[in-house]
Amino acid sequence: MEEKAWPIRQQQRRLNLTILDMVKKEVTKLLATGIIYPISDSQWVSPMQVVPKKSGMTVMKNLCRFRTASKRLNQATRKDHFPLTFIDQVLEKLIHENPHCTGRSTQDNLHLPIRYLCVHRMLFGLCNAPSTFQCCMTCIFLELLQDYMEVFMDDFTVYADSFDACLGNLSKVLTRSIDTNLVLNFEKCHFIETEGIMLGHLVSNRGIEVDKSKIDIITSLPNPIFVREVRSFLGHARFYRRFIKNFSKIALSLSKLLQKDELKNHLTSALILQAPNWDYLFELMCDASNSAFGAVLGQRARAGADKQVNVITYAFRTMDPTQLNYTTTEKELLTIVFALDKFCSYLLGSRIIVFSNHAALRFLLKKSDAKPRLIRWMLLL
Repeated sequence: MEEKAWPIRQQQRRLNLTILDMVKKEVTKLLATGIIYPISDSQWVSPMQVVPKKSGMTVMKNLCRFRTASKRLNQATRKDHFPLTFIDQVLEKLIHENPHCTGRSTQDNLHLPIRYLCVHRMLFGLCNAPSTFQCCMTCIFLELLQDYMEVFMDDFTVYADSFDACLGNLSKVLTRSIDTNLVLNFEKCHFIETEGIMLGHLVSNRGIEVDKSKIDIITSLPNPIFVREVRSFLGHARFYRRFIKNFSKIALSLSKLLQKDELKNHLTSALILQAPNWDYLFELMCDASNSAFGAVLGQRARAGADKQVNVITYAFRTMDPTQLNYTTTEKELLTIVFALDKFCSYLLGSRIIVFSNHAALRFLLKKSDAKPRLIRWMLLL
């Protein structure tokens, strides 16, 4: 732990009944195997978190993972800088070595649910778990690495240039696993392959190719709209950037969306915001685009269109996926509802003028057959 770190006790998170039943079964199993044990109290407490796998959330079928929400604990942890193996070097080693065998050690994630429980082994989700696991696997197979075996955390591959040599190398690896009590996940082991998936890539004597299943996931991603979606898409695409010529040039338009220089320029040249004068009326200027809406709250020193508006504050929000499907009238009215709610502390009991560039809003008060959503918003106004 860091020298100045203080114990952190986080509150337990709520779980629905379905997941809670799964957690109870998993805890019972781990208590029986001695992986975890109950304690009365602890200075360090992290809540339990369920991470569903892609194929479902059934404990008995091993389709979900239980982990601790260790963000606060990771912040107080002194980092282990044991290096991980370079993925490209592992893949390049396998191109001319066929056949090969791949395997994965069994669960490296431990769990911490329901009550105060302590673990005997490394928790899934701790910041030092990858480095610790890589160090452990390196120590176990130290004499075998580089010659006919490569390890990347819990994934490893055994290779040779002939069938008999591959069997001999595999026998040595399995013997070392037995001697060190290393348990392998049989469902994820593949033996004597001339091509196979390794670390998200298809490796064969033809070379290194992208994993088609990963590409299908990337192509099925929706068009990014929000900043987090842009970051997520770029993260997926960058995993295979070595396969794409001029990747940086192609991705530049998306990367520009995440640049902060424009925000810096706006901050350095930002208008001076004014304090409200409660004797003057407020002016609320609202506008919506296809993907976001915003509002400006201001006042004029004296009535008159020629007087400059003194800005009090701004408000802005991007639309969620449902709101993106709204009509233009709905978006413009939603902007006004959002602004009135956002600036309620200023506007309650004060005189106000609302400005909008959508003239159709004037007819909503006379329209008796408007959509229920529009009627509800008009009642709020």
